[in-house]
Formats: sequence, C-alpha cells, structure tokens
Amino acid sequence: MKKLAADYLVLDEATGKYREDPEQIVRDDVEKHYWLNVARTVLKDWRLYLMLVPMLLVFLFWRYFPMYELLGCFKIYNANQEVADQFYSGFNYFIELFRGDTELSMEFWRAFRNTFVISFYGLLFGFPMPIIIALFFNEIKSNIARSVYQVLTYLPKFMSTVVMTTLIAMLVRQSSGTIGIEMGVISKFLYSLGLITEEVGNAGLLNNPDFFRAIYQISGIWETAGYDSIVFFAAIIAISPTSYEAAQIDGAGKMAQMRYVVLPSILSTVVIMLINRIGSLLNVGYEKVLLLYNPDTYITADVVSTFAQRWGMDVPVLQGISSSAEMLNNVVGMLLVIGANTIARKASDVSLY
Repeated sequence: MKKLAADYLVLDEATGKYREDPEQIVRDDVEKHYWLNVARTVLKDWRLYLMLVPMLLVFLFWRYFPMYELLGCFKIYNANQEVADQFYSGFNYFIELFRGDTELSMEFWRAFRNTFVISFYGLLFGFPMPIIIALFFNEIKSNIARSVYQVLTYLPKFMSTVVMTTLIAMLVRQSSGTIGIEMGVISKFLYSLGLITEEVGNAGLLNNPDFFRAIYQISGIWETAGYDSIVFFAAIIAISPTSYEAAQIDGAGKMAQMRYVVLPSILSTVVIMLINRIGSLLNVGYEKVLLLYNPDTYITADVVSTFAQRWGMDVPVLQGISSSAEMLNNVVGMLLVIGANTIARKASDVSLY
C-alpha cells in the first residue's frame, strides 16, 4: 500500500502544524550515510579486518574454487578436457550408485552405512565427553592443578593424524615371532583380562573388522574431547556465582547444582554445538580412516570419503562416480543441519540461524 506524506509526520500540538518525526530523521540519516559509516568502521579497526584476510583466502581457495569440480558429477570424464568442456551425462552417475545390483553400488551403500554408524557412535559417545570434562574442570579449585589437567587433555589434539594413527597402530599391533615383535600394550592388556583370544591379539586388532569402530571412537575421544571442552568450560565459568549461592541455600549439593544450575545455563551452547556436530555427522575424516584401515576391515571401516578416494584414484574413469558419492554425502549432511536447526528452534527457541 502506498504511504502518504502524513504517515511520516507528527502533529505538533503547540503550533497545530505537522513536523517530521525525529526518529525518522535519524533513520534517514543512518540509511543515507550507511556505507560511509561502514568505511569509517573498517578504517578504524583495519588491523582486525586485516587478520581476516588469511581466513578468507583459505575459504576462497579450499572451499569455493573446488566447487567448480562438482560439475564432474554430471560430465563424462575426459582427462584431456576441462570439466566445463566435457560432455553432459545427466544423472547417470547417481543412478549407478543407487542401483544396488553392481559391485560398485554395493560398496557405496556399505560405505554409506559405515559412515552413518561411525558418525552416530561418535555423536552418542563422543559429544557428551567434552561436557563431562568441562564439568570436572569446573569442580577443581586449584588453578595450577586445573591448568595441568587441561594441558594434558588438550595435547592429543595438537598431534598430527599420522603420528596419532602410528601410535594407535603400535598400541594394538600384531605379534611376529620371526622378528621378535610382540603384540601391542593394549592388546596384551585385553588378553590378560580375557576380553580377546591370543589368536586375535597376535593377528592385530586393526586387522579385525570387529574392533575397528571401537578403536576409532576411543582414539577419537582421547584426541578431541579435551580440546572440545574449551567451549563448554567457557560457558560454565560465565555463570553468575549468585546462582550457585542460591542453590546452596536451597540445600543443593554438587550433583544437584550441576543438574539444576550448570546444565540449564549452558543449554544454548550445547544446542548450538550439537547442531554443528549433526551437520558434520556424515563428514568422517578420511585421513584417519585411510591410515588405519586395510582390505581386511573394509566391511566395517570403509566410509564414503575413502570409497571415493579409492575408486577415483585406482580407476580414473570413475572420477565422476567418486564426485557423485561425495556430493550425495554432503547433501545429506546439509539436510541434517537444516532439520536439526528447525527442531531445535521449535523445541527450545535456540538455533544456529
């Protein structure tokens, strides 16, 4: 509906005349000089914006430019042509993956199932651990002791994936009597408890598909739980001390304070981190899996990323299939983010966007 000039004016009762609303004058001035104010802000804090440049370049070169290669999902592969110049193939690669009656399709669905199972276990067991660790840190009264424990739990995060997987392989390695190598320390421990047989320990736990997921999840918790607890610990220390004092007056002990004071206070942080975690539910890092798995454990260890890497590298003609598998994986991840965010917004009025 077209607005009249009187809609922007207010009546001055003293003079009986209309004058422009002061608030509207301010809004007009802000809108008129919007870009000038932006430029002044950038010039004032130019050092902070300069620090953003490396991050923007990383996203540009490693996130946006590679999207060009997604055209390969719909093109007939030809190593001698640019992706844009290759012939259009429609959705043939996606149809091939969904067929389910070929070796390639069956391996894809196996990898997709493994990706979901490994990610679900990581969400079920790995997500609560940083919260628990942050709660424990909050109960340590000595700043020196807390700092030592925090550093010890953060350290594994700063180890490279190659070092981490090498250490894991040594802890659960197989024995070899010919060159005098005994089974790993963890394998010996499990054997002494009667949880595994000598045959399984000598063969190596990483060569047994039944143990791969457990090894992957436990090592993942050890590697990331301490570092991920930083966000939750920061949210906990921001809680007002008066909330604890009020709970103590009502007779609440430590466990009751955690339940009725701490957890409700950090609920918004937990929801946001949970949505982010669900968004990356199917993005299992292929580096660690690639360094730990072998053909004997493909049945439980092969994920979509390693499936795409293996078929795309071994059979260059199937690079379109590999790209399609990764694209399907990312589309499902995007839908999970949207669904989780929608549910969180309707259930708790806390959401990512």
